[in-house]
Amino acid sequence: MSERELTGDRIEVPTGFLRRADHRTQQAADDVLSGAGKRGLLLRLLPFFGPAFVASVAYVDPGNFATNISAGAKFGYLLLWVVVASNLMAMLVQTLSAKLGLATGRNLAETCRDEFPQHVVWAMWGLAEVVAMATDLAEFLGAALGFYLLLHVPLIVGAVFTGIVTFAILTLERYGFRPLEVAIGFFVAIIAVCYVAELVIGHPVWSQVGPHAVIPSFSGHESVLLAAGILGATVMPHVVYLHSGLTQNRIVTRDPKRLKRLFRFQTVDVVIAMTVAGLVNGAMLIMAAATFHSHGLASVGTIEQAHKTLAPLLGSASAVIFAIALLASGLSSSTVGTMSGQMIMQGFVRRRIPIWVRRAVTMAPAFVVILIGVDPTRTLVLSQVVLSFGLPFAVVPLVVFTSRKRLMGALVNSRPTVVLAAVVSVAIVALNVFLLSSIF
Repeated sequence: MSERELTGDRIEVPTGFLRRADHRTQQAADDVLSGAGKRGLLLRLLPFFGPAFVASVAYVDPGNFATNISAGAKFGYLLLWVVVASNLMAMLVQTLSAKLGLATGRNLAETCRDEFPQHVVWAMWGLAEVVAMATDLAEFLGAALGFYLLLHVPLIVGAVFTGIVTFAILTLERYGFRPLEVAIGFFVAIIAVCYVAELVIGHPVWSQVGPHAVIPSFSGHESVLLAAGILGATVMPHVVYLHSGLTQNRIVTRDPKRLKRLFRFQTVDVVIAMTVAGLVNGAMLIMAAATFHSHGLASVGTIEQAHKTLAPLLGSASAVIFAIALLASGLSSSTVGTMSGQMIMQGFVRRRIPIWVRRAVTMAPAFVVILIGVDPTRTLVLSQVVLSFGLPFAVVPLVVFTSRKRLMGALVNSRPTVVLAAVVSVAIVALNVFLLSSIF
């Protein structure tokens, strides 16, 4: 994928890589980047929308449900600022990941393979695979739990439904990236609409939302631990790898001016997608604060408890909406997790297995967990611990690579960006170390 022939301003990729729908997107993007034709702002942006929305699914996955609901139930609106700060960090990290793919034509895993010694590459691949599988396992369980809550079927039946639906979603990949992006974007829209409805039903105290969204504050050691948990559930290593792969050959150009303009469009994609994800995360916490904390139900800490408690407090419609949001989150994030695992393997070791095999490998542990009766929410929490181990090994190389002129050319990080990215990296690693030390 990295061996490409440059022809004029277009970069030709191997035959069969771009499908018919992808060529149409490339042509529309070329017209915008060259200034040809007169289009409105929305029509100019459309060819560039997609990658960040696929990546944003990882920021509204079932792990976020668990941490945000627990934080809102126990501390009300107090930790809302952590959601805001985490989302701003996520914007920077995902922007750098998108930039790496645009500038180098390689994803993060491929860049690690080319830049690091072989023994380091093999170690990083092993860790990245564990992270991807742990994430996908938890998200698969989240979707199965969504079916269980919504349809009142046994959890094992929900797991079977999840496998069937995610297989169907993944088949869209054969038609190019656009249908898959649209499908994932549809799921994100469902989650967002569900939480708008939850906020309308829940009647939060808006006068408290504003101050707590911008003023950092804690209330004891447990609030600090939950803050670290919110961050751990927000910035995820597998999607840092994925985003660079989503942009590497999607729209291609080698002209420095057009490349910079392309990056600006992709930055808009990131800002809008991450803003939507951030608002959904904030809505999760606000809903829990307005519903559970305000009624003295600080002990609500699992997804099942939240679902059961919503019905008597806000009515059965609220519980159904909650289950639909969880189901959409689990199905979409499980699909994205499988894509990430495929990209990680192909990038690090130049190996690719059929997507159905990877999906089946991930499904098998989930079925085992369900059959032996392990608590799904507990599994979600443990997956965040695994993510904490893997996060520095994705974020730190990303910052290093995007700061190298040799690799990035016209898109190399500016000095202020390098400083900001270094501060964010240190903050992410430090908070995750704190989370791990507190757990163990």
